[in-house]
Amino acid sequence: MADNDEKKKTKSKSAIVCGYPISIFFIVVNEFCERFSYYGMRAVLVLYFKYFLRWDDDFATTIYHTFVALCYLTPILGAIVADSWLGKFKTIVYLSIVYTVGQVIMAISAIHDITDTNKDGNPDNMTFHVALSMVGLILIALGTGGIKPCVAAFGGDQFEDHQEKQRSTFFSIFYLSINAGSLLSTIITPILRAQECGIHTQQKCYPLAFGVPAALMVVALIVFIIGSGMYNKTAPQGNIIVKVCKCIGFAISNRFRHRSSSYPKREHWMDWAEEKYNKLLIAQVKMVLKVLFLYLPLPMFWALFDQQGSRWTLQATIMDGDFGILVIQPDQMQTVNPILILILVPVMDSVIYPLISKCKLNFTPLKRMTVGMLFAALAFVAAALVQIQIDQTMPTFPSNTVEQTKFINMVNRPLDIHAGDNNFILEPFTANDYLTFNKSFTLDLGANSSYVRSIKNGTRSTIAIVESASLLEPVQFMDITAKPEQGANAIRFLNGLGSDVNVTVADLEFGSITSNNASDYVLVPNGNAEFKIVNNAGQQCVYTQKLGFGSAYTLVIPSTFTFGQDCGQNIKPVVEIQPNSIHMAWQIPQYFLMTAGEVVFSVTGLEFSYSQAPSNMKSVLQAGWLLTVAAGNIIVLIIAEAATLPDQWAEYILFASLLVLVCIIFAVMAYFYTYIDPAKIEAEFAEHEPEEKEKRKSLEMTKKDLVEQRDERRGSDSSSDSSSDEETSQTKI
Repeated sequence: MADNDEKKKTKSKSAIVCGYPISIFFIVVNEFCERFSYYGMRAVLVLYFKYFLRWDDDFATTIYHTFVALCYLTPILGAIVADSWLGKFKTIVYLSIVYTVGQVIMAISAIHDITDTNKDGNPDNMTFHVALSMVGLILIALGTGGIKPCVAAFGGDQFEDHQEKQRSTFFSIFYLSINAGSLLSTIITPILRAQECGIHTQQKCYPLAFGVPAALMVVALIVFIIGSGMYNKTAPQGNIIVKVCKCIGFAISNRFRHRSSSYPKREHWMDWAEEKYNKLLIAQVKMVLKVLFLYLPLPMFWALFDQQGSRWTLQATIMDGDFGILVIQPDQMQTVNPILILILVPVMDSVIYPLISKCKLNFTPLKRMTVGMLFAALAFVAAALVQIQIDQTMPTFPSNTVEQTKFINMVNRPLDIHAGDNNFILEPFTANDYLTFNKSFTLDLGANSSYVRSIKNGTRSTIAIVESASLLEPVQFMDITAKPEQGANAIRFLNGLGSDVNVTVADLEFGSITSNNASDYVLVPNGNAEFKIVNNAGQQCVYTQKLGFGSAYTLVIPSTFTFGQDCGQNIKPVVEIQPNSIHMAWQIPQYFLMTAGEVVFSVTGLEFSYSQAPSNMKSVLQAGWLLTVAAGNIIVLIIAEAATLPDQWAEYILFASLLVLVCIIFAVMAYFYTYIDPAKIEAEFAEHEPEEKEKRKSLEMTKKDLVEQRDERRGSDSSSDSSSDEETSQTKI
């Protein structure tokens, strides 16, 4: 017996600190670093797809949710490997190495200088970066998913049976480290991403945003290995998930073999496993299947929940993130979720639920989960309302059959302009709104100044009216046809002076701008931008303009401009694209509703599942719960690719409607669900088990006696036959 115990558990002496084995501190630090690594990388992932790999919103969303789905599919593989072959410790170490390699590959894939042969800031071999990214993400999904079911259980193994209180406190600290790691990483990595770095050209620093999580994963691995000599390491003893699957598989195959009507029906289809498995295991599997059946509608909740990191982050990219004392990056809005969790969990447990209980309302776990689903649906309705407001502020860009044109008067007198069917007067150094043309038009500027303008479909342009040798002439410049990316502002200068000027802002250069010409667009970050204008004589003028997010301006230097005091007041800004005017704070209601739904749905769901499952089947339900998350992400990628809705708000309403429909189905299923006490059922089987064993033993003894009697009869018959033969032989003689 003692030998068996030694085989089951390899115990190492671990120092005790404050009543806790010191080994758990290595595990907690490891978990903090690993969660920082995972959530930090995931926070900036969809923006990496959009801005670095240049994927559109739908494809970026698809790949993002494919990755998340893989992260929630692989835990089952990790649990089976740990429990059946390697043990928890080796599984964590080996898969952490895979995890670390994946993070390092992701950081390398984001270095644009590797393939930027012409040094223009854009990778020249995007296939290389995409391939590296996909390899990195697959390794990360395998690593993070594989160790997910092992680390917490391995921490629990460090305690003796009499340390129940310490074990409970450990799990609280363990989950606190998870939230702390995810919260800090979601704040820090977007800040790192917003920095600019590079060898040849300065670009958004995705290598740093991925590199820091990779470094934290290296730290996590080293810290975990350092504690190796102090851990209690449980040897693999077989995986209950595999056993349950085999039991279900045998019941199905046995039922199929006995599908003929000549065989008597059994009360439950799992009863067909009785030929091979004991009744207690079959009863436990029945209880688990009853809960898993309720899991069927749950993926729809996760389909909405996990879009916080994809669609909602992309929505934030076209919003105003200026909160006064600080500027919030689009991917930092995800921090609202863990912050609200820390607030809402104690509020729900200490205030809301007790109040409902005092009102004598039967707010069962399944009813709570239904309410959680409704909260998530309302969150997407709120997101749709915000999206509608955003869409109303977005410019209408030209279709493939028209051109949009605006005119700027660069002459120091009002001009009467006739452009096709449009007639208007432009004051000096001002511009009109964009006009739409679907065919060539005549531009009439007065005597001897009539021009036929051809159009280029799908484009925007600005026509500057300049004066040359007493004649008015149009000079055309092509405008941008999309919102500037990453919250930057597209700025260009139009020089109306008779001499060249050179313009810079911070370390960005517009270059030398000749008379009656415009510079290229330069992307300038938000804030108070100070533009330095210098002429050939060395005279300087500083023009300051407060820039928001996602705007485009043409800054006109008029012919009347003079260097000197207050020279900046002569610069005339012409708006091409308005800055983002809907504030990111409007996303807080949808985050609040979604987090409230998560607290009511997820926490209650796990609590309900554990209360309805046998003691040795908790891991089976944990695997089922993780599968619902994976399935939810698969639903998102299917809808993102299949749905052809023209507006994003319509997609939000579609998801909300689907969840309400699923919520109704779940409510009906919950209404007919009967709560059980697994411990009581197991106790009943435990009482009957000795009787079953006695019956089985008696049956075996009876069979043995029958076999012995049959053998004796055969021996007796054989001996009588032999004596009869002898008598016959003697008679013949």
